[in-house]
Amino acid sequence: MRITETVKHLIIINVIFWIATLALAERNIDLVSLFALYFPENPTFKFWQPVSSMFMHSVSSPMHILFNMIGLWMFGSALEMRWGKVKFLCFYMITGVGAALVHTLVNYYGLYSNMNILVEAGFSQTEILDLLKEGMYNPNWKNVLTDAQFNTMVESFLVPALGASGALYGVLVAFGMLYPNMELMMLFIPIPIKAKYFIPGLLVYDFISGIAGSTGLFGGGNIAHFAHLGGALFGFLLMWYWNKTQFNQNRWDR
Repeated sequence: MRITETVKHLIIINVIFWIATLALAERNIDLVSLFALYFPENPTFKFWQPVSSMFMHSVSSPMHILFNMIGLWMFGSALEMRWGKVKFLCFYMITGVGAALVHTLVNYYGLYSNMNILVEAGFSQTEILDLLKEGMYNPNWKNVLTDAQFNTMVESFLVPALGASGALYGVLVAFGMLYPNMELMMLFIPIPIKAKYFIPGLLVYDFISGIAGSTGLFGGGNIAHFAHLGGALFGFLLMWYWNKTQFNQNRWDR
């Protein structure tokens, strides 16, 4: 399949951000702290991060950007050819920001549900937040929280999210709704599966992994499973809305 113009430009932007992050890190310039998505109460948070984080990828794992860009090319090009460039770009950006929103809401729950346990045990909420803002913690918290609760609270506040995966999951959902009988294969499982089964199965896997706190099917680093699900949710809602209105009948070529 040929690559479409908007998809090509999105891939170029992502690659430029990845190369710049890698190159500037050698000069002690941290683009991750500037453009990745941090928890809103974290001092590193900036208002543009829900958008800019969509174009950031881990420099420690080239597979992160590689898989996302392959997916964007494969599925995004099909949607752009059907919808037109403006409609596709609007869909892509909305689902990406939607993924950031859902990820942030889940982090709010992860932080404050466990913080409330500490407050009930006699710790000060202000002290907890002040320590987290300094990137520190009170060792006595571990006497109250389980390891999973402690990790969830700290990671919700401190660990940034980055990558195009949320928007890509929105693209996947739209592709599955438009081409339900198209056969797809995972790279490491070369068995063709129709999109109407493959994509829901992928979402179920992300939901289970998110609840269980899994790092993912292939391991290696933190994976924002609920950002994936957020992008999928916004993709489904947009498709549902467009199917109910005249938007579904129009191409937006400019």
